[in-house]
Amino acid sequence: QWMTLCARRGLTAAGRGRGQWMAEMESGEHNYDSVSKMLRDLNKDLEKMLEEMEKISVQATWMAYDMVVMRTNPALADSMRRLEEAFLKCKEEVEKNWQDILKETTKDKE
Repeated sequence: QWMTLCARRGLTAAGRGRGQWMAEMESGEHNYDSVSKMLRDLNKDLEKMLEEMEKISVQATWMAYDMVVMRTNPALADSMRRLEEAFLKCKEEVEKNWQDILKETTKDKE
């Protein structure tokens, strides 16, 4: 996956373009410092991916918990449905009022 990440960036190894990096590898000029930097970069990328996976795992856990709570408590599902309906009505009213205010402002300018 790291190679895929690098390929998306158009980079390889130590942040060089593909051609330059491949030329260095073929000519044997790839020294210890560049390998060390490549490994540090790889480590950073892996840490970022691990953090993202942990976040996704936590979100999935909470989603599963919410599903269990909603299935075991029908009153909660009804409350959520009423709350959503109230929100949609409120949103519709706000949009309607906003359009009315916009029309009044347009009339005043004319």
